[in-house]
Amino acid sequence: MSRNMTIPGLRAAYAAGELTPGALLEEIRQRAAEYAAHNIWIHLCSAREQATWVDALADRDPATHPLWGVPFAIKDNIDLAGIPTTAGCPAFAYTPTQSARVVQQLLAAGAIPVGKTNLDQFATGLNGTRSPHGPCHNAFAPDYISGGSSSGSAVAVALGLASFSLGTDTAGSGRVPACFNNLVGLKPTRGLLSASGLVPACRSLDCISLFALDTDDAERVLTSAEGHDAEDAFSRRNPFANTTRHYGMRTGPLRIGVLDDAQLQFFGDRDYEAAYRQTLAALTAAGIELVTVDYAPFDQAARLLYDGPWVAERYIACESMLTTNPAAIHPVVRGIVAQGEAPRATELFQAQYQLAALRQQCEAAVAGLDCLLTPTAGRLFSIAELLEEPVLYNAQLGYYTNFMNLLDMAAVAVPTAFTAQGLPFGVTLAGRAFDDRALLSIANRLRALLPLPLGALELDPVASAAPAVANPAYTELLVCGAHLEGLPLNWQLVERGATLLARTQSAPCYRLHVLAGGPPMRPGMVRDEAGGQAIEVEVWSIPTSELGSFVAGIPAPLGIGKVELADGRWVSGFICEPQGVSSATEDITHLGGWRAWLAGR
Repeated sequence: MSRNMTIPGLRAAYAAGELTPGALLEEIRQRAAEYAAHNIWIHLCSAREQATWVDALADRDPATHPLWGVPFAIKDNIDLAGIPTTAGCPAFAYTPTQSARVVQQLLAAGAIPVGKTNLDQFATGLNGTRSPHGPCHNAFAPDYISGGSSSGSAVAVALGLASFSLGTDTAGSGRVPACFNNLVGLKPTRGLLSASGLVPACRSLDCISLFALDTDDAERVLTSAEGHDAEDAFSRRNPFANTTRHYGMRTGPLRIGVLDDAQLQFFGDRDYEAAYRQTLAALTAAGIELVTVDYAPFDQAARLLYDGPWVAERYIACESMLTTNPAAIHPVVRGIVAQGEAPRATELFQAQYQLAALRQQCEAAVAGLDCLLTPTAGRLFSIAELLEEPVLYNAQLGYYTNFMNLLDMAAVAVPTAFTAQGLPFGVTLAGRAFDDRALLSIANRLRALLPLPLGALELDPVASAAPAVANPAYTELLVCGAHLEGLPLNWQLVERGATLLARTQSAPCYRLHVLAGGPPMRPGMVRDEAGGQAIEVEVWSIPTSELGSFVAGIPAPLGIGKVELADGRWVSGFICEPQGVSSATEDITHLGGWRAWLAGR
């Protein structure tokens, strides 16, 4: 049976004394030799090269180092100190003296590098065949592509040669390989992970991405890898709503956007189409609401990545090689990036204007949805097909991915099915910038709904240890008086984007009083275990970002606290300080609610 390479699995083996990091790394080197024909590695670290990291574990407490002894792979356009970085081009190679910021943080958490992985040269491609080291073969069917450009990073994890890996994602390179190798692939918000020490492809769009066996592991690695970097001009600070505290198993209703059938593209792959239909049917059967959205503006934005002036950024990244040693660059890659010398500044501004308009249309299309769901890729091609038609088929691989960074979206690729031929299929969940934890939490729910083996390891999935979480973008808010729908202060909710979720009752332990003052008149609801009764209330969903300004405007003796509903749930809602009510205030509890009192005035 395959070794459990999940982070909890390894930590348990270490704690039980069944395994040591050194023994695991030696085992990985032996197994890597068995998969040499897959062309996974550009540099596989030796025991001598790993000794410093392994020895350092002796002085590190596993309890305070969340990745203690966990092996990981690094795409070879990300720096690891003392190991050459080639970006898949031997003539470009240099040996960094300092690791990339993300790598430094993972090492500090106790992780151990296994080596540097194969990639589409200069991270240009979505297929994994554009490398002088040979095509990287799929973990399940070697005749098929692995997906790129982060090809080796994905296959290494799928085959159990690493617990997680670093890739990059400019156009889909952190998602397509995840789909083709039955992995979770996180394309984080641009700037959430530092790009210091990354060989750029399109510097303004690049993201370091993560491959993992499940969503819990992806979250664990993200927590260690993220952080603002003052040395990276594109680094961004993570808001509290997207921190690790907000990851879990997503509960409650979900509204997910899906494409109209006429806009779906499977490029002749009936098995992938069937797997997609199977996935949607399972979501619908589980009570998840699927809402059709117009994909046209997303597709138009995607076309700008290679058909527009952004290809000039790829030219900038390769300019020195193009001018001094162009023959060293893969001919397909050279043909793509060389076009970047031509666009004028005016073309860039015109494209930016077009993109701004498209962004507004895309935001409107997904407004009110928890995320957008697409196939991660429309077809799994064979290596022979990609070598015969390298440009057209690669473009088809990007149909569902190329828009993401241009529109400043976050995404998680999650496996959901195997085809009739036994090949992996998955979907991508896309959301706004800094929706990373929300998307991972939804992906966690999908993994529980559609459980699949881990990678290519033939291991059953592990139940998630994550707590239940609600949508962090919205807060449920109970109102009982002037904020009820149609009443004088309801505008304070509506104008903040709140929506009515339910008309219901409180638990039977509250009293309702008419407070002094006004207009408008307001009630005060006070908990009374002995003499209370159920009160008619409404529960609204208000954007969490707007809740602070709402609460700031509430006058004494009212405030926001926790109120118990008739179904036993506790939600945030209006409460009244006890000194706000007295024998002088009218007790209207017997009426059962504020509307009944208004009707009788």
